[in-house]
Amino acid sequence: MIRSIVHKMPIKTIKARQIFDSRGNPTVEVDLTTDNGLFRAAVPSGASTGIYEALELRDNDKTQYMGKSVFTAVNNINSEIGPKVIAKNFDETNQKEIDDFMIQLDGDANKKRLGANAILGVSLAVCKAGAAKKGVPLYQHIADLSGNKKIILPVPAFNVINGGSHAGNKLAMQEFMILPTGASSFTEAMKMGTEVYHNLKNVIKKDFGLDATAVGDEGGFAPNILNNKDALVLIRKAIDLAGYAGKIEIGMDVAASEFFKDGKYDLDFKNPNSDKSKWISSDELGNLYQEFIKENPMVSIEDPFDQDDWDAWTKLTANTQIQIVGDDLTVTNPKRIQTAVEKKACNCLLLKVNQIGSVTESIAAHNLAKANGWGTMVSHRSGETEDSFIGDLVVGLSTGQIKTGAPCRSERLAKYNQILRIEEELGANAVYAGKKFRNPHN
Repeated sequence: MIRSIVHKMPIKTIKARQIFDSRGNPTVEVDLTTDNGLFRAAVPSGASTGIYEALELRDNDKTQYMGKSVFTAVNNINSEIGPKVIAKNFDETNQKEIDDFMIQLDGDANKKRLGANAILGVSLAVCKAGAAKKGVPLYQHIADLSGNKKIILPVPAFNVINGGSHAGNKLAMQEFMILPTGASSFTEAMKMGTEVYHNLKNVIKKDFGLDATAVGDEGGFAPNILNNKDALVLIRKAIDLAGYAGKIEIGMDVAASEFFKDGKYDLDFKNPNSDKSKWISSDELGNLYQEFIKENPMVSIEDPFDQDDWDAWTKLTANTQIQIVGDDLTVTNPKRIQTAVEKKACNCLLLKVNQIGSVTESIAAHNLAKANGWGTMVSHRSGETEDSFIGDLVVGLSTGQIKTGAPCRSERLAKYNQILRIEEELGANAVYAGKKFRNPHN
C-alpha cells in the first residue's frame, strides 16, 4: 500500500499590498499565513533620511501618487520573494535563515534590487509568525533571537515640539523631547508625558495663539519660533507646571544633516533667502549645544552634526557626559557603527528597522552597539503605520529607551499602548529602565 505523503508548508502564503502611512504616502504591507493564522506587518518611511540608508524602493512615476507608489516593491514580494521563501520550506521561527536568504536573493548591499521596504515587510511578518509558532509574546521571541535574558521596559522619549523637516515652522532643529526618567513604571511615564504635553499645549496657546497648537508629523506642537532655545524654555515651563521638575529630562534630535550647507550650518535653512553670513561652523554649533546642556536637564542629543562631519561628532562626544546618538551617522548599519566606534564619534545607536531592512540585521546592529558599551534608542519613522512592532522590539531587546513621537496621533500611540499592555502582562515582573535608560542591564 502506497501512503500519500501530505507535505505541510510552515509558511503557506505571503501576499503584499500598497497601503498608506501617516503622511498619506504609499507604503508596503505584508500578510503572511501559517497554520497559526494570519500575520500582518507594515513598513514605515522616513522624511529626513540619511544618505547611507538601505533603499526604500519607490516607483518614481510622477503621474501617480506624486511618484511615491510602491507597486514594484509589492510585486517583488508577490512574484519573487514570497514564492521563493515559501518554496524553501523555512520554519517561521528561523528568522536569521529567512532574512539571510532574502538578503542574498537581493544581492545588493543597500537592497536596491528588491527594495529594503519589500524585504523588511516580509521579515517583520515572519517574526510575528515565529512568535505565534513558539506560543510566546512577540517581545519574548525577539529577546530569544537576540540572546537577551532580562526583560526591561523602556523610557519613552516623547517628541513634544517639532521642527526641521517634520514641521512647517522656522525651527531648524527637528525634535525636542521629554524623557520621564524619574517615573517608577512605564505607566507612570505615560502619565507624566501626557500631562506635560497638555500643559505645553496651554503654554503655547497662551503665548502664540490657538493656531500654534497644530501638530507636526510626529504629534508634537510646531509653534512658529526661530530660536531653538525658545523651544527648550517652553518645555521647561510645561514640566514645571505639570509638577515634574527633576523627574523629567530633555532630549533633542537636531537632524543637522538637513541644514548643513557648504561646510556650515544654516539655522534658518527653511528660508530660501537665508543670510549666508549667519551660517555657523561646527565649533560654533558645538558651543551652542554646550549652552543647551548647561541651561537645561539635557540627557540626549541625536545627530548634532552632518553625517560626514566626523571630527565635530568626536569632539562633542569627548567633551560631554550626556548621550550622543547616531542616526544619519550610523543608519543602523554595522559598517557605519564600527567606524563610529573606532572614531569615538557617539555613544548611542538610533535603531530604525527600515534603515537596514530586516529584523536580523536590526538585532545585530543593537548587539554590536551594546558590545561596545553604547546605548540603543529604538525609533519610529516620521511616516508611520498602526503596526506596533517596535513596541515589542524595544522590550525584547530591552534597550531602555524608545522614541515614537508625542503622546498624540494613533500611529504613535499604537507603540506606547502596546508597551502598556506588555507591562500589564509582566505584572510584578515588570522592570522600568528609569535613570538607567542608557545602560539598563548594568
